Amino acid sequence: MNKIRTLIMGAAGRDFHNFNVYYRNNPAYEVVAFTATQIPYIDKRNYPAELSGKLYPKGIPIYPEEMIYELIRKHAIDEVVFSYSDVSFNYIMEKGARINAAGASFRMLGYEQTAVKSSKPVIAVVASRTGAGKSQTSRRVVEILRSLGLKTVSIRHPMPYGNLAKQKVQRFAEIADLRKHKCTIEEMEEYEPHIAHGYVIYAGADYEAIVREAEKEADVIVWDGGNNDMPFYKADIVITVVDPHRAGHEMNYYPGYTNLLIADIVVINKVDSADMASVSELRQNITKANPKAVIVEAASPISLENESDYAKIKGKKVLVVEDGPTLTHGEMKFGAGVIAATKFGAAEIIDPRKYAVRSIKETFEKYPGIGTLLPAMGYGDKQISDLQETINKVPCDTVLIGTPIDLRRLVKIKKPAVRVEYDLQEIGKPDLADIMAGFLRKR
Repeated sequence: MNKIRTLIMGAAGRDFHNFNVYYRNNPAYEVVAFTATQIPYIDKRNYPAELSGKLYPKGIPIYPEEMIYELIRKHAIDEVVFSYSDVSFNYIMEKGARINAAGASFRMLGYEQTAVKSSKPVIAVVASRTGAGKSQTSRRVVEILRSLGLKTVSIRHPMPYGNLAKQKVQRFAEIADLRKHKCTIEEMEEYEPHIAHGYVIYAGADYEAIVREAEKEADVIVWDGGNNDMPFYKADIVITVVDPHRAGHEMNYYPGYTNLLIADIVVINKVDSADMASVSELRQNITKANPKAVIVEAASPISLENESDYAKIKGKKVLVVEDGPTLTHGEMKFGAGVIAATKFGAAEIIDPRKYAVRSIKETFEKYPGIGTLLPAMGYGDKQISDLQETINKVPCDTVLIGTPIDLRRLVKIKKPAVRVEYDLQEIGKPDLADIMAGFLRKR
């Protein structure tokens, strides 16, 4: 029987996981190539032989997604597997239609087909869109579990942008581990908040190998999802975070809608900064899509690292730096930094676009909807350097940092800089502590 010649469309995350768990040792398929998009600098390399298994002794090439139709024709591809996240229904079906027209079938692997089973209980935190508030929700879940005396380890959705073989299994328990593993800003934004709270978090490229290591030191594992991807592990309980600032997206983005449908708990986050009409719309959509889910309302209140920093914002011209992916493919128009600028009385938010240099300028050109905010893009040393130069060129009184990490540790900012902080706070009952306790009693 001829093997099914397969191409996997990805963005350095779900694509590698789908390959590892479904295709790597599957003799019915021949994975010819990966394509890469969304994230810069991740194409034009190979998925290494060390991770590819005995069927692929030379590894597998990774090409830019722009080449996909050429690759289908050149390599007589039978099937293209869509394997990245946080895209609209219209986007994904436009891709499917064009791939069908080029001569290949179009496929999406499901949760049950790709979820690895752990020997330990798993609580998965996922979302309807990137930037909905998964990270603070994950930390809150870990806090609750640890308060109950349980050894808890988090595993983060992959962001393997460097040496893939060396990133097979990564463990982060202290800040020095970020340097050890040569993390990008995007990786640090997800790992550092866990480390700062004294939590252990794993990541990497091979998620079955990762969970086997995590199981050695955990009573419970928390899956800290990325973008709006589905869990990589078969979860005993799924918590899906939705965002009232983008009400309606939970019904129209992939695989965020899948996450809503499989949720045991839906957290409506940011109710402190959203209008009630949007919160009401969310409730109606949740009830329509998944009437069995328990709904928890929560806030992500904004605070400053130091009380004295208030004076650096009040009446000042500020540059707001926000989480990069949330502004780019997450399509969010503002984040914690803008909320802080409004709350603490900034006189003006300075538009950084005309001061942007090189890769940061290219980011604004690729995502023109970002507007007057600066995305903290940092996929490698050159882009971090471009970010630093852009920040220091903007004529402002204060730099307002709304990223999950302390950007000042990576970028030399030549003007006053203030860091915004936020954590999840549930409102009313039932809260996550009540639900976690009930879950553990059943286990």
